[in-house]
Amino acid sequence: MTQDGIIRGETGAQRLIGYELDVGQADKRARCHLTLTDAHMNRHGVMHGGIAVAVLDNALGATASLTVDPTGRAPFLTISLTTQFIAPAPAGTELTATGRITGGGKSTLFAEADLRAADGTLIATAVGVFKRVPPERLGN
Repeated sequence: MTQDGIIRGETGAQRLIGYELDVGQADKRARCHLTLTDAHMNRHGVMHGGIAVAVLDNALGATASLTVDPTGRAPFLTISLTTQFIAPAPAGTELTATGRITGGGKSTLFAEADLRAADGTLIATAVGVFKRVPPERLGN
């Protein structure tokens, strides 16, 4: 992570898809940024739904992580994730998914996220349940 709170190239999925994860905002909401290329398109010439889900999931998981770790790296597992696809996004679109905690407790959190184009167009939304990986289980 750089000093600006941006995580780049940390995981295989992140390198494959090409998104950046911003965990440095004062509101403790993670943001996942991606500029769509031809590699992100489906056969209809718009963003593949799986790409949208991956970007939303990362924003949500990192937002959950920020509740216990200011670096956004405490591991949380996705228990459930429901996504609604609102509008298509063609190649060249700059996207940002922003997470928000809506409830939960110490180990299980409820969250929602919006995926928006740079012009404000709502592309997709997601709601999910996330469980913290207990510190004693890390590295096993």
